[in-house]
Amino acid sequence: MAKFHLGNYKPIIALGLFLLCWWLVPLFVKSFLRLSFNEIQAPFWNTKAQLDDLANFWAQRNHSKTELIQAGREMARQKAYYQYYAQLNQQLEAEIERLEAILKLPSQRDYRHEVARVIKRDLNAWWQTMEIRKGHNYGIEKGAGVIFAGGVVGKVIEVYAFTSRVELITSPNFRVAATFEADQRPIIYQGQRQTALGDPLGRVDNVPQDLIAQSNRPLKLITTDYGDTFPAGLKIGSVSWLEIGRTGIFQAGSVQLDPRLLKLDEVTVLIPLSIE
Repeated sequence: MAKFHLGNYKPIIALGLFLLCWWLVPLFVKSFLRLSFNEIQAPFWNTKAQLDDLANFWAQRNHSKTELIQAGREMARQKAYYQYYAQLNQQLEAEIERLEAILKLPSQRDYRHEVARVIKRDLNAWWQTMEIRKGHNYGIEKGAGVIFAGGVVGKVIEVYAFTSRVELITSPNFRVAATFEADQRPIIYQGQRQTALGDPLGRVDNVPQDLIAQSNRPLKLITTDYGDTFPAGLKIGSVSWLEIGRTGIFQAGSVQLDPRLLKLDEVTVLIPLSIE
């Protein structure tokens, strides 16, 4: 019979004692230690992001003059395109203000936009988060919505002095009320576990049975104004196929999300004006 050696179990015993002591530590002490650890990490991640930006800058300088000329021409075309839409947007905003004054309606401008740089991503099967380079120093608060040019990115779940953590819409913990374009009935969107390869996906539930989704005519999923996180009309994704859900009453299906979600360099945080 093999002899029992206590020394072989010392790591397990030490781990058990550590977990027991950690379990006995008061909750406010755990919160303080966790916050302090994140605040200590923030400057390192921020420095790494700045070094990456610097490396990209010098990498761009290695391009030939022909490539730079072509890129400059493309930028000029894009600039003219966005200048036109900026003027059009100003005209539409002026028209909205005129109609609000005539009808004596309250203004719908409930958010200001804060652009922030992405400095870190934590993407795995269980949760999908990213950290941005702005926090309490720019008035960002927990629960604020995050968007980009393609629609919804996620929401802020933790805010520190100079950084914030954003939960992506691909995370299984993310849920939001949504609706299909041209249909006012609310449904539920939720993120789902992601595979290592492939485009990001979500899931939609509680879809009425009279709605039909086809691959050549997918349904556009957008946000609603039922919650305080996002304004109505922002794109979430598209649904190409629906099937009867577990309840047998409503439909469910996968939501194809924008593939740029996992490669974003900058995002925009929606900060409610009421908290300022």
